[in-house]
Amino acid sequence: MSRAIMIQGTGSNVGKSMLVAGLCRAARRRGLSVAPFKPQNMSNNAAVTSDGGEIGRAQALQALACGLAPHTDMNPVLLKPETDVGAQVVVQGKRLTTAKASDYAKLKPQLLGSVLESFDRLKAKHDLIIVEGAGSPAEVNLRKGDIANMGFAEAAAVPVILTGDIDRGGVIAQIIGTQAVMDPADVERVCGFIINKFRGDPRLFDDGYALIEERTRWRGFGVAPWFPEAWKLPAEDALDVRAPDRAEGLHIVCLCLSRMANFDDLDPLAQEPGVRLTMLQRGLPIPGDADLVIIPGSKSTRGDLAFVREQGWDIDLMAHHRRGGRILGICGGYQMLGDSVDDPHGIEGPPGKDPGLGLLRIDTLMTADKSLTEVQATHAASGTGFHGYEIHIGRSDGLDRARPFAIVEGQPEGAISADGRVMGSYLHGMFRDDAFRAAWLAGFGVEATQAYDAGVEDALDALADHLETHLDVASILAASR
Repeated sequence: MSRAIMIQGTGSNVGKSMLVAGLCRAARRRGLSVAPFKPQNMSNNAAVTSDGGEIGRAQALQALACGLAPHTDMNPVLLKPETDVGAQVVVQGKRLTTAKASDYAKLKPQLLGSVLESFDRLKAKHDLIIVEGAGSPAEVNLRKGDIANMGFAEAAAVPVILTGDIDRGGVIAQIIGTQAVMDPADVERVCGFIINKFRGDPRLFDDGYALIEERTRWRGFGVAPWFPEAWKLPAEDALDVRAPDRAEGLHIVCLCLSRMANFDDLDPLAQEPGVRLTMLQRGLPIPGDADLVIIPGSKSTRGDLAFVREQGWDIDLMAHHRRGGRILGICGGYQMLGDSVDDPHGIEGPPGKDPGLGLLRIDTLMTADKSLTEVQATHAASGTGFHGYEIHIGRSDGLDRARPFAIVEGQPEGAISADGRVMGSYLHGMFRDDAFRAAWLAGFGVEATQAYDAGVEDALDALADHLETHLDVASILAASR
């Protein structure tokens, strides 16, 4: 009979996704058929699945840890923020609607059925399901109708392990305080806790660990030190895109948009020793020594166009181009580089048409249909083949499409400016392909030396080893039911 265990957290970004990935790899190495599951995720960093839908990128990494292809059942509800108060609601891989946060609560009762349906399908196929919560069960104001944490755990009869993040401080209060505000029935569902992201000598926390056990009457499953190779795994949060500090190398600057999407496109570049990657935050000018500026994907193209102008980055981009610098726009970034972005039906926000940055002779029309597909492409300039994926709305056309970025199924894809220094493409994931990344960097005189996918596999193995060393993994898996 299939079993399940759920990893919840005392808050967001406490390391739940990483723990689930490591536990999935550890369970797989024990010979178990294991799958990840996250009932509800909120992220604009999405992956295209084998069944033609989309899920959170973290669940795609967890699927890789299990040796599985990503499937929509692994993340049946995905919320993709479009504004500060609204998000696109994706159910079992397909867009259902766009809802304001105040209206989403009304949708949750009907979404629980889809969540449990996906969960049951996974359980029917695998020995073990490792579930990841979202946010925190301490958000008791959201407990009614909850499908992300204790509401799901109750409905699916899954035991819970609570994770606290000692790196942010106050981990004793995080765990004891979470128990204090939870409903007694939910407290009973928790079988233990994990302390995550410890730096230094874990023995220094022995007294605190014992205090948590005494006050909560929950079992401790161990203290996991900070995992130093975390940066080698695809980032779930834009702030997690890291590279070693380098004083030299090809300087690539990525604009951190307010609704940035699929920013893990940058991960393979960050790991190349010959590349110096800057994730440029709001309020900072584009550095004058940038060789390449990347405008990444966005969940709200017109909204992020306004954001780019608010930062003065439109002026910086023009200066960068005049100095001979190169620019690459991916997906929403590609749309922004054109002459106009027209959203007559208000698909991504209020209806309207805005001028683009004017660096590519294309115009974009937003349409209701969404492209969700994996593709095999050929880079037009180098003739190098690569695997990528499309996940976007809208169609772009214009004079610069006569110079395509790539060829897909015999058809031109993307656009390049007449001077060859401004490029745009709808294709995500291109830099994961070692051959393409090598060809691309060679155009800047940089040698690529990394095998990206092999490095991710090695990092997942190292993560599993890390957890096996510091946590009681056998007991964690045995707590499933």
